[in-house]
Amino acid sequence: MRYLHTMVRVRDLEESLDFYCNKLGLAEVRRSESEKGRYTLVFLSAPKDVEQAKASQAPLVELTYNWDPEDYGGGRNFGHLAYRVDDIYATCQRLVDAGVTINRPPRDGHMAFVRSPDNISIELLQEGEALPPREPWASMENTGEW
Repeated sequence: MRYLHTMVRVRDLEESLDFYCNKLGLAEVRRSESEKGRYTLVFLSAPKDVEQAKASQAPLVELTYNWDPEDYGGGRNFGHLAYRVDDIYATCQRLVDAGVTINRPPRDGHMAFVRSPDNISIELLQEGEALPPREPWASMENTGEW
């Protein structure tokens, strides 16, 4: 068995691509559209997984955009996507600078949570050992749900 992808339904494809690619740093590796089915599928990969994703189509996040408007409630009931990052503090700062709210700051130098425009919870985990606690993150409170 091999993990292939996680599918997330999105309301606004451009807004979601801005978040996942421009802000979070994922790369689009493939896209398909179905006029008959009235949807677009966009497959994304973490930068360090692009070659593996192109070769075997895994591991990926599939953004599913249905052309006819739908309301996707919840988000938290989905659970979360998780990505390992080289520097949790630099990643969180880059996201804050791009206007993303850090819902669970990396107070412990190891873990943080943010949410996508569609309210999907995304866990960010420090590669290797936790970094030493650092301000402003160490004393930052949670914001909303994560």
